[in-house]
Amino acid sequence: MRSKFLITVVGPTAIGKTALAITIAKHFETEIISCDSRQFFKEMTIGTAVPSEEELQTAPHHFIQHKSITEPYSVGDFEREALAKLEILFQKHDVVVMAGGSGLYVDAVAKGLDEFPDIDPAIRQTLNERLENEGLKSLQEELKTLDPTHFEKMAVENPHRVIRALEVCIATGKPYSSFLNKKKSQRPFKVIKVGLTADRAIIYDRINRRVDIMVEQGLIDEAQSVFSYKDLNALQTVGYKELFQYFEGNWKLDFAISEIKKNTRRFAKRQLTWFRKDEETLWFDFEIEPNQVLQQIEKLVS
Repeated sequence: MRSKFLITVVGPTAIGKTALAITIAKHFETEIISCDSRQFFKEMTIGTAVPSEEELQTAPHHFIQHKSITEPYSVGDFEREALAKLEILFQKHDVVVMAGGSGLYVDAVAKGLDEFPDIDPAIRQTLNERLENEGLKSLQEELKTLDPTHFEKMAVENPHRVIRALEVCIATGKPYSSFLNKKKSQRPFKVIKVGLTADRAIIYDRINRRVDIMVEQGLIDEAQSVFSYKDLNALQTVGYKELFQYFEGNWKLDFAISEIKKNTRRFAKRQLTWFRKDEETLWFDFEIEPNQVLQQIEKLVS
């Protein structure tokens, strides 16, 4: 039986992953799985840079706006559904493409999730009460003390992620990071990781310009339309939570937009830190001719 290959396109936000994924998919006449954890939600289009209608029609995509922000959807749910979809797709394709900047979701499909001990629900309740009473900063500082390694790599602006890491630290007396990368699930396919990168100044400039374009396209109205759901996990997302501060009268609009740019730049830095720890990733400059990337992939799948 021929080997099956999952070509995964990774890299920081605004680097051009969607365009390269489509090029690869067209070359192999195959389909694309999105592993961008915010493009799953149908109410979030502009702020998550969902592929355009033209792009979606150029190559079949899966896991794009298939859920509502009101539906709980975890990385474990995505792992199960993505593997089931891959089993179907590999029946008619030898190569499938996966693209997105959510490193945990990429690893869930490629390697499997890490196993954690059961946690006493009372610990989470206490942490949620502290979040309500003391604010996120207090929890961030505690996590930074208990697990500085994980703190440097994670999305520290996401209260749900901070609480998840803290509850493991508190319940076990061990750093959250000590439970990571222990489990290696066997997959019935081979994974080829392709990474796009650029000088940091270029990445930051592309991010700033993308945010301006999102605002022109209607990001403020989109954020307003989901404002009543602002406490949901899906909306603890850069581009929305800053505008919620504006809607609540805490920030001026110009400041909120500048914070979106700043927090997106920080997010891109964490993405690169996450993806660069995988030594098997083939890195390319974002301006490389796509055919050069395809040549490298062809050597690996032939």
